[in-house]
Amino acid sequence: MSDRVQSLSDIEQPETPTSAETRSGITGMVRTMELDLRLLGMVGALLLIWVVLDLLTGGRFITPRNLFNLSVQTASVAVMATGMVFVIVTRHIDLSVGSVLGVIAMVMGVVQAEILPDLLGFNHPANWIITILVGLCLGILIGCLQGWVIGYLAVPAFIVTLGGLLIWRGAAWWVTTGRTVAPLDSTFILFGGGVAGTMGEMASWIFGAIMAALVIYGILRGRRRRQLFDFPLKPLWADWLNIGVLTLAVFGFVAAMNAYPVPPRAAKRLAEAKGWAIPEGGLELMHGIAIPVVIVALVAIAMTIVARRTKFGRYVFAIGGNPQAAELSGIDTRRMTLYIFTLMGGLCAISAVIASARLQSAANDLGTLDELRVIAAAVIGGTSLAGGIGTIYGAILGALVMQSLQSGMALIGTNTSLQSIVIGFVLILAVWVDQVYRRRIGE
Repeated sequence: MSDRVQSLSDIEQPETPTSAETRSGITGMVRTMELDLRLLGMVGALLLIWVVLDLLTGGRFITPRNLFNLSVQTASVAVMATGMVFVIVTRHIDLSVGSVLGVIAMVMGVVQAEILPDLLGFNHPANWIITILVGLCLGILIGCLQGWVIGYLAVPAFIVTLGGLLIWRGAAWWVTTGRTVAPLDSTFILFGGGVAGTMGEMASWIFGAIMAALVIYGILRGRRRRQLFDFPLKPLWADWLNIGVLTLAVFGFVAAMNAYPVPPRAAKRLAEAKGWAIPEGGLELMHGIAIPVVIVALVAIAMTIVARRTKFGRYVFAIGGNPQAAELSGIDTRRMTLYIFTLMGGLCAISAVIASARLQSAANDLGTLDELRVIAAAVIGGTSLAGGIGTIYGAILGALVMQSLQSGMALIGTNTSLQSIVIGFVLILAVWVDQVYRRRIGE
């Protein structure tokens, strides 16, 4: 009996306060909850940016309409940024993602607007499926080719992807000799958001509830795993506080999206297209969460699982931490490089779907400068250019910071040149903060 009591006390021991230093004040709370200081700083910076931009725009920035547009505009860059985390963590770089997006979008545009209509008819139910499969195959093939040259021919990633930036941008032009391809398949364009490309009010609440349930499951499962391996536990209140804050953020986002009404004329057209009955007082519809945001959420969950729960993810961070030691330990670094860039190519294809569907057309300049936005999003999100450090959620937050600055300055009426100056300054500042943070950890 005494042995059992002793074992139970050992399990509960990590939850009891061990020192006043780690359990008192804001710093103690942060340590107790095991929060990432850079993540907290990024969230604080994002909120500060939103408040300042809202004041400068006379209350036009923090509105359901602008937040909806902001979420849709961020989606394509956010998807690629999740893959760029793996690339940078392994001490590589990919300068070709914008051009890869452009050529994939052009090929998908030609497939659904010019090839499939002759074979199956325009807006055939299978058109959008075939188009996306073609885009994914092309993206994977391009990524595989670049990864093979980098991994097996030992050509530096900077050179290979810089060449890819020029090659694939030129290839995008040659697909249609510079012609813009439109119109696109009516189902395909739903992946770009817009009035029809949303989940609607009820489905958005259901999606939010599922996301909140995943948050609760993930945190409690992590706690259970710590118990099984006798790792130190956070106090139970810390886990429930994390759950509460994240759940509140999820439902707050859903509420904001459901507060953005569909314009009456657009709602009427949508009802007529779907065969809905229109009441005498008119139809009142809410946008809800846009489909591109759902795609980002699913990609983020999948990439986080890959990074944290799979052998592939562990190998990625092992290579970034010390490539020589990783190779000596038996990791095939060349094959891993091939896989990482292949994954990056597939994510570029997903972003090409979102970007071209949002514009409802495919042009050869689509994705121009996206490579800089994607790299900046990953770096601002805490991915270290020295390798070995990076998070998926950080990259998505970084993309949101970048798009918030760009959209906010556009609302203010800031000159495009000044927008570039500000974003460039923010990128340099983010790298400097990363260097300072790494030096402090080293101390």
